[in-house]
Amino acid sequence: MSTKKLYLYPVWLRVWHAINAICIILLGITGISMQYTSIEDPFIQFDRAVSIHNLVGIIIIFSYGFFFIANILTNNFQQYKIELNGLTQRLVKQGQYYLSGYLKGLSKPFPISKENKFNPLQRISYFGAMYILVPVVMITGIALLFPEMIIEKVFEMSGIRLTAFFHSLAGFFILIFLIIHLYVITIGKHPLKNFKSIIDGYHEAEDH
Repeated sequence: MSTKKLYLYPVWLRVWHAINAICIILLGITGISMQYTSIEDPFIQFDRAVSIHNLVGIIIIFSYGFFFIANILTNNFQQYKIELNGLTQRLVKQGQYYLSGYLKGLSKPFPISKENKFNPLQRISYFGAMYILVPVVMITGIALLFPEMIIEKVFEMSGIRLTAFFHSLAGFFILIFLIIHLYVITIGKHPLKNFKSIIDGYHEAEDH
Protein backbone atom coordinates (compact mmCIF):
# COMPACT_ATOMS: atom_id res chain seq x y z
CA MET A 1 0.00 0.00 0.00
CA SER A 2 1.30 3.46 -0.93
CA THR A 3 0.08 6.92 -0.06
CA LYS A 4 -0.12 10.13 -2.01
CA LYS A 5 -0.81 13.61 -0.73
CA LEU A 6 -3.71 15.65 -2.07
CA TYR A 7 -3.89 19.36 -1.33
CA LEU A 8 -7.59 19.67 -0.54
CA TYR A 9 -7.90 22.41 2.05
CA PRO A 10 -6.54 25.85 1.01
CA VAL A 11 -5.54 28.43 3.60
CA TRP A 12 -8.79 30.43 3.38
CA LEU A 13 -10.83 27.29 4.07
CA ARG A 14 -8.69 26.24 7.04
CA VAL A 15 -8.78 29.70 8.62
CA TRP A 16 -12.54 29.93 8.15
CA HIS A 17 -12.99 26.39 9.52
CA ALA A 18 -11.07 27.26 12.70
CA ILE A 19 -12.97 30.51 13.26
CA ASN A 20 -16.30 28.81 12.59
CA ALA A 21 -15.58 25.94 14.99
CA ILE A 22 -14.54 28.31 17.80
CA CYS A 23 -17.62 30.47 17.24
CA ILE A 24 -19.98 27.48 17.32
CA ILE A 25 -18.47 26.24 20.58
CA LEU A 26 -18.73 29.70 22.19
CA LEU A 27 -22.29 30.19 20.95
CA GLY A 28 -23.23 26.75 22.26
CA ILE A 29 -21.72 27.31 25.70
CA THR A 30 -23.20 30.79 26.15
CA GLY A 31 -26.53 29.74 24.68
CA ILE A 32 -26.85 26.77 27.03
CA SER A 33 -25.83 28.97 29.96
CA MET A 34 -28.52 31.53 29.14
CA GLN A 35 -31.20 28.95 28.45
CA TYR A 36 -30.68 26.23 31.02
CA THR A 37 -28.91 27.68 34.05
CA SER A 38 -30.52 29.86 36.68
CA ILE A 39 -29.91 33.61 36.83
CA GLU A 40 -28.98 33.24 40.51
CA ASP A 41 -26.37 30.54 39.86
CA PRO A 42 -25.44 30.68 36.16
CA PHE A 43 -22.68 28.76 34.43
CA ILE A 44 -21.67 32.14 32.95
CA GLN A 45 -22.95 35.42 34.37
CA PHE A 46 -26.10 36.17 32.37
CA ASP A 47 -25.26 39.63 31.05
CA ARG A 48 -21.73 38.45 30.18
CA ALA A 49 -23.12 35.40 28.38
CA VAL A 50 -25.49 37.64 26.40
CA SER A 51 -22.67 40.00 25.42
CA ILE A 52 -20.38 37.16 24.32
CA HIS A 53 -23.22 35.41 22.48
CA ASN A 54 -24.17 38.56 20.57
CA LEU A 55 -20.56 39.46 19.70
CA VAL A 56 -19.71 35.96 18.49
CA GLY A 57 -22.99 35.86 16.57
CA ILE A 58 -21.96 39.01 14.67
CA ILE A 59 -18.54 37.47 13.97
CA ILE A 60 -20.10 34.31 12.57
CA ILE A 61 -22.37 36.35 10.27
CA PHE A 62 -19.31 38.00 8.68
CA SER A 63 -17.51 34.65 8.68
CA TYR A 64 -20.41 33.01 6.85
CA GLY A 65 -20.51 35.86 4.33
CA PHE A 66 -16.81 35.29 3.64
CA PHE A 67 -17.39 31.53 3.31
CA PHE A 68 -20.33 32.00 0.94
CA ILE A 69 -18.43 34.35 -1.39
CA ALA A 70 -15.16 32.36 -1.27
CA ASN A 71 -17.08 29.14 -1.90
CA ILE A 72 -18.41 30.57 -5.17
CA LEU A 73 -15.19 32.27 -6.30
CA THR A 74 -13.08 29.14 -5.73
CA ASN A 75 -15.72 26.74 -7.10
CA ASN A 76 -15.68 24.92 -3.75
CA PHE A 77 -19.49 25.04 -3.75
CA GLN A 78 -19.39 22.06 -6.12
CA GLN A 79 -18.50 19.92 -3.08
CA TYR A 80 -21.95 20.67 -1.64
CA LYS A 81 -23.97 19.75 -4.72
CA ILE A 82 -26.12 16.68 -4.18
CA GLU A 83 -26.68 14.28 -7.07
CA LEU A 84 -30.14 12.81 -6.56
CA ASN A 85 -29.72 9.94 -9.03
CA GLY A 86 -28.72 6.86 -7.02
CA LEU A 87 -28.54 8.87 -3.79
CA THR A 88 -30.36 6.31 -1.64
CA GLN A 89 -28.01 3.51 -2.66
CA ARG A 90 -24.96 5.66 -1.97
CA LEU A 91 -26.28 6.67 1.45
CA VAL A 92 -26.99 3.04 2.38
CA LYS A 93 -23.51 2.00 1.22
CA GLN A 94 -21.83 4.71 3.27
CA GLY A 95 -24.05 3.98 6.28
CA GLN A 96 -23.08 0.30 6.17
CA TYR A 97 -19.42 1.30 6.17
CA TYR A 98 -19.87 3.48 9.27
CA LEU A 99 -21.87 0.76 11.07
CA SER A 100 -19.74 -2.28 10.27
CA GLY A 101 -17.31 -1.88 7.37
CA TYR A 102 -15.00 0.40 9.32
CA LEU A 103 -14.84 -2.06 12.22
CA LYS A 104 -14.00 -4.87 9.78
CA GLY A 105 -11.15 -2.87 8.28
CA LEU A 106 -12.81 -2.53 4.86
CA SER A 107 -11.82 0.23 2.45
CA LYS A 108 -13.93 3.36 2.26
CA PRO A 109 -16.68 3.00 -0.36
CA PHE A 110 -16.15 6.60 -1.47
CA PRO A 111 -12.44 7.51 -1.19
CA ILE A 112 -11.58 11.18 -0.82
CA SER A 113 -10.47 12.93 -4.01
CA LYS A 114 -10.16 16.51 -5.25
CA GLU A 115 -13.50 16.11 -7.01
CA ASN A 116 -15.22 14.53 -3.99
CA LYS A 117 -13.97 15.65 -0.60
CA PHE A 118 -17.18 14.46 1.06
CA ASN A 119 -18.84 11.06 1.08
CA PRO A 120 -22.63 11.01 0.40
CA LEU A 121 -23.63 11.27 4.07
CA GLN A 122 -21.18 14.09 4.68
CA ARG A 123 -22.36 15.94 1.59
CA ILE A 124 -25.97 15.95 2.79
CA SER A 125 -25.13 16.81 6.41
CA TYR A 126 -22.69 19.58 5.42
CA PHE A 127 -25.21 21.04 2.98
CA GLY A 128 -27.89 20.95 5.66
CA ALA A 129 -25.62 22.56 8.23
CA MET A 130 -24.14 25.30 6.04
CA TYR A 131 -27.08 26.17 3.81
CA ILE A 132 -30.05 25.53 6.10
CA LEU A 133 -29.18 25.48 9.81
CA VAL A 134 -26.60 28.27 9.88
CA PRO A 135 -28.78 30.68 7.85
CA VAL A 136 -31.74 29.90 10.17
CA VAL A 137 -29.59 30.66 13.23
CA MET A 138 -28.31 33.89 11.70
CA ILE A 139 -31.70 35.17 10.54
CA THR A 140 -33.42 34.36 13.83
CA GLY A 141 -30.45 35.73 15.77
CA ILE A 142 -30.58 39.05 13.92
CA ALA A 143 -34.35 39.17 14.51
CA LEU A 144 -33.84 38.62 18.25
CA LEU A 145 -31.28 41.44 18.32
CA PHE A 146 -33.91 43.68 16.74
CA PRO A 147 -37.21 42.32 18.11
CA GLU A 148 -39.18 45.17 16.51
CA MET A 149 -38.61 43.32 13.21
CA ILE A 150 -40.52 40.26 14.44
CA ILE A 151 -44.19 39.78 13.68
CA GLU A 152 -46.08 40.12 16.94
CA LYS A 153 -48.34 37.09 16.47
CA VAL A 154 -48.03 34.01 14.27
CA PHE A 155 -51.12 31.77 14.44
CA GLU A 156 -51.90 33.19 17.87
CA MET A 157 -48.36 32.41 19.07
CA SER A 158 -45.85 35.00 20.19
CA GLY A 159 -43.56 35.87 17.28
CA ILE A 160 -40.62 36.42 19.62
CA ARG A 161 -41.12 33.07 21.35
CA LEU A 162 -41.42 31.31 18.00
CA THR A 163 -38.28 33.01 16.69
CA ALA A 164 -36.38 32.10 19.86
CA PHE A 165 -37.59 28.50 19.55
CA PHE A 166 -36.31 28.11 15.99
CA HIS A 167 -33.06 29.86 16.94
CA SER A 168 -32.47 27.41 19.80
CA LEU A 169 -33.57 24.39 17.76
CA ALA A 170 -31.27 25.16 14.84
CA GLY A 171 -28.43 25.90 17.28
CA PHE A 172 -29.02 22.54 18.99
CA PHE A 173 -28.79 20.67 15.68
CA ILE A 174 -25.60 22.54 14.78
CA LEU A 175 -24.04 21.41 18.08
CA ILE A 176 -25.12 17.82 17.33
CA PHE A 177 -23.57 18.17 13.87
CA LEU A 178 -20.32 19.40 15.43
CA ILE A 179 -20.16 16.44 17.82
CA ILE A 180 -20.85 13.93 15.02
CA HIS A 181 -18.36 15.75 12.80
CA LEU A 182 -15.63 15.41 15.43
CA TYR A 183 -16.38 11.70 15.73
CA VAL A 184 -16.51 10.99 11.99
CA ILE A 185 -13.15 12.61 11.28
CA THR A 186 -11.55 10.10 13.68
CA ILE A 187 -12.84 7.17 11.60
CA GLY A 188 -10.07 5.54 9.62
CA LYS A 189 -6.87 3.59 10.03
CA HIS A 190 -5.14 6.69 11.41
CA PRO A 191 -7.64 8.60 13.62
CA LEU A 192 -5.53 11.77 13.90
CA LYS A 193 -4.79 12.03 10.17
CA ASN A 194 -7.84 14.19 9.42
CA PHE A 195 -6.90 16.64 12.18
CA LYS A 196 -3.47 16.97 10.58
CA SER A 197 -5.11 17.58 7.20
CA ILE A 198 -7.03 20.61 8.39
CA ILE A 199 -3.78 22.07 9.76
CA ASP A 200 -1.49 21.62 6.75
CA GLY A 201 -4.15 21.26 4.04
CA TYR A 202 -2.99 17.89 2.76
CA HIS A 203 -4.93 14.63 2.76
CA GLU A 204 -2.97 11.40 2.56
CA ALA A 205 -4.86 9.17 0.13
CA GLU A 206 -4.13 5.45 0.28
CA ASP A 207 -3.65 3.43 -2.91
CA HIS A 208 -4.38 -0.29 -2.59
